[in-house]
Amino acid sequence: MKVCVIGSGYVGLVAGASFAEYGNHVICVDKDSKKIEDLKKGIIPIYEPGLSELVLSNHKENRLGFSTSIQEGVESSELIFIAVGTPTSDDGSADLSAVYAVAEQIGKSLNGYKVIVDKSTVPVGTAAKVKEIISKNTKHEFDVVSNPEFLKEGAAIDDFMKPERVVIGADSEKAGELVAQLYAPFVLNGNPIIKMGTVSAELTKYACNAFLATKISFANEIANLCESVGADYEDVRKGMGTDSRIGRQFLYAGIGYGGSCFPKDVRALIRTSENFSSSLRIIKEVENVNEDQKVRLYTKIENFFGKDQIKGKTFAVWGLAFKPGTDDMREAPSIPLLLKLHEEGAKIKAFDPVAKETSEHYFKGKIEYSKDAYEALQDADALLLLTEWREFREPDFSRMKKLMKGHVIFDGRNQYRPDHMKKEGFKYLSIGKKPV
Repeated sequence: MKVCVIGSGYVGLVAGASFAEYGNHVICVDKDSKKIEDLKKGIIPIYEPGLSELVLSNHKENRLGFSTSIQEGVESSELIFIAVGTPTSDDGSADLSAVYAVAEQIGKSLNGYKVIVDKSTVPVGTAAKVKEIISKNTKHEFDVVSNPEFLKEGAAIDDFMKPERVVIGADSEKAGELVAQLYAPFVLNGNPIIKMGTVSAELTKYACNAFLATKISFANEIANLCESVGADYEDVRKGMGTDSRIGRQFLYAGIGYGGSCFPKDVRALIRTSENFSSSLRIIKEVENVNEDQKVRLYTKIENFFGKDQIKGKTFAVWGLAFKPGTDDMREAPSIPLLLKLHEEGAKIKAFDPVAKETSEHYFKGKIEYSKDAYEALQDADALLLLTEWREFREPDFSRMKKLMKGHVIFDGRNQYRPDHMKKEGFKYLSIGKKPV
């Protein structure tokens, strides 16, 4: 099939490359001319495991092309995916200006029947609005479909190629079948293609992310209670997770969620509920809990050293990105924590395997970057583990102890065993456990 993907960011590029991998002819469109020129040269604008190889191989085979022209992409394709950004507006709602601008250009470029697919995460009613905008700019027939993405950063290629389910929101049987035909090779393992109306599909995406965010905030609240009553959250987590009604995933305690999806989507869902006078009281608290959790490690640091003793201390930091496997710094818990430490006069020496460049925008010279994890430890008073990259899981503790001035670890991701840390001679403070 001939496919156009408008927006060559995270979702658009993963989708375009994956469609091409299954033999479709795909053109990825973006208004950023430098990004398009870089892609033509094989320079990938984002870090995602496996994406570079997928883009390069399909571009080489002429199944994947790049352009700055929406007209070129629309005229040459049967299916047009809108995958532009929908950032949070000041009032918490999703900013749909880019989606609507693209819809207008699509309408002006239609040269026959097309199916326009909303791939961007958009609130209820967006498909109807996109249809209205396109209708004002064309006399050709078309349909609008909602096809939300369910990608995890760091595992996006696998998620797209082997989806647990494909959700297709279509009010036209013809359009729904065409999109289902495109996805058929991706679900040969028997996983379902779920068809529904456009409004239901739009809400499904937000409901999924809000529920997962709720599990994370719930886990963190219980972990905090464990610290107060003297329980071990790891034991509690195992007890909960083995209940098939609850499940093991998203029950790990830590310093809160971040990234491009959960924070933005939770806020947008809250805003949608307010617009329709249907309050989501639980979801509002999910966001509040998460914001508090992001600075919980600071409270532990302040209690350990004393508020007046943070100034002049050197903190080594392992991990800056909001999660391992990505360079994404959007809403990363490391940001408010490290900015607070800087504000209190601390020196920060940080290492992240891939997020140095993306993090510079947020810290603006307020932290020092190290070439590797061990360099960051030199003369540090404490180590803060903020992102659970695999290379941090089994470090050389003897080497760490020799490099550090103070032998204390604040573990925001519960990577180590307290008994092991005590044996190694470290003071160890984590989430949901007694300090040792």
